[in-house]
Amino acid sequence: MNKGELVKEMAVKSGLTQKDVQKVLDSFFDTIIETVKKGDKVQLVGIGSFEAKHREARKGRNPQTGEEIEIPARTDLVFKPGKQLKDALN
Repeated sequence: MNKGELVKEMAVKSGLTQKDVQKVLDSFFDTIIETVKKGDKVQLVGIGSFEAKHREARKGRNPQTGEEIEIPARTDLVFKPGKQLKDALN
């Protein structure tokens, strides 16, 4: 399911217009991004949580040449599913 299909499905289930659902969904994503960028965690009970995790720089190897390379530090977005979501999939 892509974003357009999600908007259509949410519009049907909520009775709102697709335009209104699009605005709500965009603001939802923007809020999650802004919150995680500040270093805070977004927790949606039953669904899961989003947070930024810092990864230190490390050494790795190029699998083709075996040459040692430096992998730079970075910040990753991590999603951890909640119990309700996990249970729904089983």
